[in-house]
Amino acid sequence: METDSVIVLRNLTRDYGTARALDNINLEVGRGEIFGYLGANGAGKTTTIRILTGLLRPTFGDAFVCGRNIALEPMEVKARIGYVPESGAIFEKLSPNEYLTIIGQLYKLPASPLRDRIDYWLRFFRVSERADQRMEVFSKGTRQKICWIAALLHEPEILILDEPLNGLDVETIAAVKELMKSFAASGRTIFYSSHLIDVVEKVCTRIAILQNGRLIGGGTIDEVRMIAGGASLEEGLLRMWQEQR
Repeated sequence: METDSVIVLRNLTRDYGTARALDNINLEVGRGEIFGYLGANGAGKTTTIRILTGLLRPTFGDAFVCGRNIALEPMEVKARIGYVPESGAIFEKLSPNEYLTIIGQLYKLPASPLRDRIDYWLRFFRVSERADQRMEVFSKGTRQKICWIAALLHEPEILILDEPLNGLDVETIAAVKELMKSFAASGRTIFYSSHLIDVVEKVCTRIAILQNGRLIGGGTIDEVRMIAGGASLEEGLLRMWQEQR
């Protein structure tokens, strides 16, 4: 598929039985963007992300990542993305060193650079001293840090984030926000789903707003603010959601 966008959704639709979770979603995300994907609980954000990461197939329509159709070339797409889920799901019986080594091997990273990358990110997220402990004793926030490291190890072109700050402490959130900005500044792309409007307002270049499985608007942060007369992003979003009811 010829396009300058690294994420393209075309008429993306997903049904669960008789319930329609996504209804004809069309959007494009360019290289170097931090793209916010916003909506209330049940709006369809996580369903979209599961399709983008190859965990779920659409009922209709297509999702392209780096020009590849995720439904047709899932392994090629997965090699290019890093995914941080909301749940912080990991193999709890393993230590970070064991788990991250397996993740790196799945991405076919050579042993020496893999070790260097694991050590670097363990230091960045301040969990080096726990590298050999079983993760079953970790807090939710510490598990989330390990999920971040697993997503970054193979230096992906695209980060797909689903409420990725859940459980993180204030210092780590500040570090991650700067990490997101530098990731995008290097020409890579972030697709970011979150309820933390203040973070979205500070880091995102553009946003799309989802309600009941449909896109109801979007644009730059300033464009959405102007919907509420130049007030905050939160006020603009509330005005948009209320007008759709």
